[in-house]
Parts: sequence; structure tokens; C-alpha cells
Amino acid sequence: MSHKVTTSWIENMQFESTNPSGGTIRIDAGPENGGDNKGLRPKALMLSALAGCSGLDVASLIKKMRLDVADFKIETEGLLTDADPATYHTVIVEYHFYGANLDEAKLKKAVDLSIEKYCGVMDMFKEFAEVKTSIHYHKE
Repeated sequence: MSHKVTTSWIENMQFESTNPSGGTIRIDAGPENGGDNKGLRPKALMLSALAGCSGLDVASLIKKMRLDVADFKIETEGLLTDADPATYHTVIVEYHFYGANLDEAKLKKAVDLSIEKYCGVMDMFKEFAEVKTSIHYHKE
């Protein structure tokens, strides 16, 4: 199995990239790097991929475990090295769950399964960065 995307130059610093399942995303640089701020930044897209991968795992497990969760979000931050090319040396992933009847033990199990077993993007990140995770429960 493989994934293949095609990334095409639009103009200036803008590119459009396909996704194997359909859809496209626009990539651009900020004005400080000659771009027009009309797309997502490549390194930040890596953080989105990480959150999306783990989020899909956790959402699936929430459904399978029949957990009562009103809302769920993941905040991801990448800390960059000072040397060029700047790369992520540390990545912080914070899972936030909202609801009146949160089962903290089962939600922790769902997050742990994603981190340790299911999320391939998380596994790749661990090859080049320290990944720090935390879970926050917001009971309404």
C-alpha cells in the first residue's frame, strides 16, 4: 500500500496538493518568506496530520466504547530548532475532552491506544522529536 499526492504550483509561493481520498489543500508561505498568506504552512501541516491521525483513532474508540463526549479537540505545538533547516525537536499534544459525563479512565485508555499502538503519524514523529502528551477533562 502507498499514498501518492500531487502538488502543483499555482503562483508565487502557492501550491495546491491533492489527497489520495479526494480533496485538495492550498500551501503558501507567509509574507516574511515571499508568500501571500493564502494557504497552510508545510510544517504546521505536519502538526495537523499528527492531530488528525490521533484524533481519528480516539474518535473511533469513543464511538466503540460508547462514551459520552460533547466535544473533543487536540492542540498541537511544535518547537523548532534554531539552526537551518529548522525542524521540530519537541512536539506537545494536548487532548481536550468536554462533557457532563466524561469517563476519564476510558478516555485515557483511548488516547493511550492511539499514542502507543494505532497512530502511525505519532510513531513517525517519535523518530525525530520528543513527543509530550497530556489529557484535559472539561466537565460541563
